[in-house]
Amino acid sequence: MPVLITSTKDRTMLNISKTGALDFLSLGALVHRLDTGIIPFRKATKCDIHVSGGEFNVAANLSDCFKLNTGIASAMVNYPVGDLIAERVRAMGVKPFYKQFKHDGVTGPNMATVYSDQGLGVRAPVVFYNRCNEAAAQLKKGDFDWKSIMAGGVRWFHSGGIFAALSSTTPDLIIEGMQAAKAAGAIVSFDLNFRAKLWQISGGLETAQATLRRICENVDVVVGNEEDLQKGLGLKGQDVETKGKLDPAAFFGMMDDVVKQLPNVKGVATTLREVHTTNKHDWSAVCWLEGKTYQAPTCELGVYDRVGGGDGYAAGFIYGLLTGRPPEEAIRLGWAHGALLTTFPGDTTMATVDQVEAFAKGGSARIQR
Repeated sequence: MPVLITSTKDRTMLNISKTGALDFLSLGALVHRLDTGIIPFRKATKCDIHVSGGEFNVAANLSDCFKLNTGIASAMVNYPVGDLIAERVRAMGVKPFYKQFKHDGVTGPNMATVYSDQGLGVRAPVVFYNRCNEAAAQLKKGDFDWKSIMAGGVRWFHSGGIFAALSSTTPDLIIEGMQAAKAAGAIVSFDLNFRAKLWQISGGLETAQATLRRICENVDVVVGNEEDLQKGLGLKGQDVETKGKLDPAAFFGMMDDVVKQLPNVKGVATTLREVHTTNKHDWSAVCWLEGKTYQAPTCELGVYDRVGGGDGYAAGFIYGLLTGRPPEEAIRLGWAHGALLTTFPGDTTMATVDQVEAFAKGGSARIQR
């Protein structure tokens, strides 16, 4: 039986199934991030290795922190880097559904590498990539048996714009997965995650917008800020004056165009962040759900590692909706979890659901005894 999430006007928001072997299923690329901490990469002599991927991060957060049953459909290569990544997927409690690739010992195919340092104070973080001969970019329609994967039921399906930009075949795979999820009764979400550099080598802005709009025709909930909506989908907002990066006026001003251009979309959610220094941010979040707008409080973050904060927000927000919370509670759970995630190293959560619930209700950083 579905649970109806309603607004204060009792308008149906999302028809979310109460049961399913998988609460949440992601489709996307798995990557590993080599992070040198506060030392600039070009001067580093050692690094930490974090396993990541926007879609995986949400699944991992929902599993590890919020104790939901989650899965990831992705590419996996049979070499030591693949083994490392697969071990971390298991450790986070995420059920894998892999298309296996054989490494040739020299050129690949490979699991993508992200290189980063965290920056400090006035020095911003630096992130760059090597996605050469990436296995995930070779994924295509027909690579996954969706009927088998979803046989026990799936409640929520998620993918993202970075995976869509990897090749000419990944967008059709995303749509195939979304349509299978819809047929299985799942809610479908998509994180626009517009990255100009990726789309430059995948056909440019025109191709990006055409591709992302085609994908979003199958989507219930979009994750993305006003820049993602404008550049990724070609939507136009109202000419509004904003008071800063924490002012949601520009974001909310675009919702009329979302309704007009993508009438299937029932919700749009994003974080708001004003960066004062690398380690001091002001943090908030907003969402629009079928004509109603919601905003989380603003808090000051002491940031340890900002990577993954947005995925942390998405996970908490989705958790709230999957557990039948009203939108104002769901957005606070996302806001709280995203904030906590920036206090940990790596891309995925180390928070507990009790910590998230406490912070969402106005908890403080006083010592817990």
